[in-house]
Amino acid sequence: MNTLRTAMLLAAMTALFMGVGYLIGGSGGMVIALLIAAGTNLFSYWNADKMVLSMNRAIEVDEKNAPEYYAIVRALAKQAGLPMPKTYLIDNPQPNAFATGRNPENAAVAASTGLLQRLSHEEVAAVMAHELAHVQHRDTLTMTIVATLAGAISMLGNFAFFLGGSRENNNPFGFVGVLVAMLVAPFAAMIVQMAVSRTREYEADRRGAEICGNPLWLASALSKIARGAEQIPNEDAERNPAMAHLFIINPLHGERMDNLFSTHPSTENRIAALQEMARAMGGASAAARREAPARTAADEVPAGPWGKPADPAPKAEPPPAKPNPWGRNPTGPRNVRSKGPWS
Repeated sequence: MNTLRTAMLLAAMTALFMGVGYLIGGSGGMVIALLIAAGTNLFSYWNADKMVLSMNRAIEVDEKNAPEYYAIVRALAKQAGLPMPKTYLIDNPQPNAFATGRNPENAAVAASTGLLQRLSHEEVAAVMAHELAHVQHRDTLTMTIVATLAGAISMLGNFAFFLGGSRENNNPFGFVGVLVAMLVAPFAAMIVQMAVSRTREYEADRRGAEICGNPLWLASALSKIARGAEQIPNEDAERNPAMAHLFIINPLHGERMDNLFSTHPSTENRIAALQEMARAMGGASAAARREAPARTAADEVPAGPWGKPADPAPKAEPPPAKPNPWGRNPTGPRNVRSKGPWS
């Protein structure tokens, strides 16, 4: 149902774009609008991920300079059956994260230093599982196309007055058509863009909870991120609000309503859906335990952190890890080491 709804919204966006071109310049304007849409989408397909990462000043990390963070993403990607994405870190105190890339083979996930500092290991895992769900569903490509079309419609609207006022164009609706193209069309494009974003978030929450194995981890993470976004401004996102829909929680101030004017569903509704999912999973587990045959103590094997059986006998303690340039804390060097979960 979500896929069908997204396809319908994308079709509406494309039709709106061509309609704006027709209002501005008749059939010729519609053809020009189609060519512009094709060009901007082609550029976005190959370069949108680089642009988004650059605008957020994200730095690529690996298992040497961010071992714990990198290990979380690697384990989750394996659990989801995805290729290992490029992993980035954003030096920003606001807790948040996003995914980008045209397909799973060319994907990237990014987390802020604020996210790693403020959330527990399990909550970080749930957030990154949510982002990997976007990658798995190819939402990053969908949202890139929608954002590009919305921007192009707004651009055409800005030129509508000048093009519509020319006597050489064949606009059949005159000044009224120009007003529609200039005012109504960008507003409608914004609504469609936001509707697509909100549709994708619920599905990514559900799949992310399945990947990490516990919906309540993600529910707790969303609550902490929402509070952090309210208290800590994200200056990079404020300068580039068009990319706000990519983040797991809207990084902009004053965007909290769960309606057509928000890029994300309300955090309370998302948490409620995850809590309901946890109750359903708990009920299914209880039913499975009732139907399972009796097990002896020798059969019992403790579960590992990602839902896989752990070794029945504990292994010897490994030697301490050698220090790396950023220390054990995956967020980078710090003058004062805090006593948080990543210290």
